[in-house]
Amino acid sequence: MRIERTSDWSQYGKGVLVVVLCTVLAWLMFPHFALANLVMVYLLGVVIVAARCGRGPSIVATVLSVAAFDFFFVRPYLTFAVSDAEYLVTFTVMLAVGLVISTLTVRLRQQATVARSREQRVTALYAMSREFASTRGIKKVLCIAVQNISQTFDSQVVILLPNAVGRLQAWGNVTGWWGQEINERSLFAPDSHDQGVAQWVYDHGQLAGQGTDTLAGAKALYLPLIASRGTIGVIGVRPAQPQRFLWPEQLHLLETFASQTALALERVELATEAQRAHVHTETERMRSSLLGSVSHDLRTPLAVNKGTSSSLLKGRATLNPATQDEMLQTIYDEAERMNWLVGNLLDMTRIESGSVQVQKEWQPLEEVVGAALTRLESQLRNHPVTTNLPADLPLLTLDSVLIEQVLINLLENAATYTPAGSPIDLSASAARDAITVAIADRGPGIPSGDEDRIFEKFYRVASADSQRGVGLGLAICRGIVEAHGGRIRAENRPGGGAIFRFTLPLQRTPPLVAPESDAPTDQPMTANNPHH
Repeated sequence: MRIERTSDWSQYGKGVLVVVLCTVLAWLMFPHFALANLVMVYLLGVVIVAARCGRGPSIVATVLSVAAFDFFFVRPYLTFAVSDAEYLVTFTVMLAVGLVISTLTVRLRQQATVARSREQRVTALYAMSREFASTRGIKKVLCIAVQNISQTFDSQVVILLPNAVGRLQAWGNVTGWWGQEINERSLFAPDSHDQGVAQWVYDHGQLAGQGTDTLAGAKALYLPLIASRGTIGVIGVRPAQPQRFLWPEQLHLLETFASQTALALERVELATEAQRAHVHTETERMRSSLLGSVSHDLRTPLAVNKGTSSSLLKGRATLNPATQDEMLQTIYDEAERMNWLVGNLLDMTRIESGSVQVQKEWQPLEEVVGAALTRLESQLRNHPVTTNLPADLPLLTLDSVLIEQVLINLLENAATYTPAGSPIDLSASAARDAITVAIADRGPGIPSGDEDRIFEKFYRVASADSQRGVGLGLAICRGIVEAHGGRIRAENRPGGGAIFRFTLPLQRTPPLVAPESDAPTDQPMTANNPHH
């Protein structure tokens, strides 16, 4: 805020009126009080005028107070003649005290005004900085800048940012770009001349336009948005009062607003670049992991098949039938392994792309478990499997093919990472709103801190003895379970080993199936039923 000299004649009129009132009051006090007390009345009036009307009226009030005191209360009365020379000292002291008091009062008033102005500036800057700190995205940053500058300076605002070829483009002038977030009256569109002024400001990094000595013919004042990496844009301000930015403190405040806006825009740009760099790094890491895993895990069965088939072709005449059958079985097993690896890659791609459609139907969990164990009979031949499925398990709405894949992946994982002959336990339990399925083994367990990471793509436990697979089996399990509305987690088993649990939500309205009178009642898989 600018401290102005008092030029309103009404303020002088108020000063004269205060002196008149003081004279009336002193006239009423004159018969009963000493002249020194009447002087105090006039000094009080001077203080009031200085506090309310400014320096000029207070000086006039001081002079009029001395004159009124001399005219009405010093002999000879009603004249300006002085019979006693000592009253000249009184008049001089009264005038000096009045001027000092008025000067100090006016100075105090100015300091209070400056303090209020500084408080308003700090409050406005703090409000904008606080909004910037909690904002993400260039559009929101620009909206905050326009709103705060427009309100603080009673102005219309435009922000211009460079395009790909370095030419400034006015943001927010496209219809509908701002939406409902900002009042359109706070914006203005620069004409071709002002566009040239803004481009000059951007190229030279100096303010120009209205109220400056550079390109003063512009309709607005343009300031560069200077950040740590140079000028990143231009802000144009067209105030309702064109002379406003002739005041140094107002121009300084506007420059501070522009600086804060530039820093906020640069922060958004740096955050965007950091996000891009993070995505690029993650993509490269995943690509390297994928290439490393695929190249290793596909090369091994290919090398085995190549060597075995070559030996079979060259030594067919000398090899006995049993050896040939064994070599053919090896080729078949390695081809199945390759098919499994490629299938996992395709399944993960489908899950991430969202193309997996969950076809839920009412199913008993026992049937899905039985189907998974049947498919894995050969892989589990060296691991005794114990199932514990209560007979009163309710029906579930699930995609039996996908949940069967989850069970297959978890059981294969347990068979792969545990010693031959170690048992595998499969159990289920029902709660009020979900069924929990658990697969436990007696292997080396999960390294501390890896309980969540093992469900990430391409992640394999470094301490595991076997490194088969590309690290997608558990990630596929998590995707399928979460697509059913459930959760999957892993933890170490007391006594050694690991437990994988996943939950499937229950619905309370299963279909009613009338039992057939001549058919035996279906019995679920019995508890503790070993499967080899």
